[in-house]
Amino acid sequence: MKMKDAATEFLSEKRIAVTGVSRHPETHSSNTVYRRLRERGYDVFAVNPNADEVEGDRSYHDLRSIPGGVDAVVIGTRPAIAEETMRECAELGIKRVWMHRAFGQGSVSEEATRYGRERGVAVIDGGCPCMFEPTADPGHKVMRVLGTFTGKVPREV
Repeated sequence: MKMKDAATEFLSEKRIAVTGVSRHPETHSSNTVYRRLRERGYDVFAVNPNADEVEGDRSYHDLRSIPGGVDAVVIGTRPAIAEETMRECAELGIKRVWMHRAFGQGSVSEEATRYGRERGVAVIDGGCPCMFEPTADPGHKVMRVLGTFTGKVPREV
């Protein structure tokens, strides 16, 4: 599937968890994603096993703790944690997962990607939800072009 189509499907979900949202938001891309989804009207849930509150909102220690569950997850943690999160998503029946990556390794884990796809999860392995409508901004659109050129944003998933 083309990346743009996968992003559209992912962003059509309204209950989205974001893992890796930090108590120290100034340097964390997960916080940017979390805030943008919240600003755009999504029912968004912060996940951080070490925090009860982030960005002025309640934080959940894991996906299982979110009342009513979620339809999609943005993984914004280290790749090793991404594998653990993907297993939790598969167990909970969450069918859409986006592993964030703008620069470097980001949250992308080949093992997590394989594991999720083998279990029917639609996995986006790179890029950022803020690069696509309806959550995009001009800076992220430029990053999407550069990321696609450098391979950090996949052309197909």
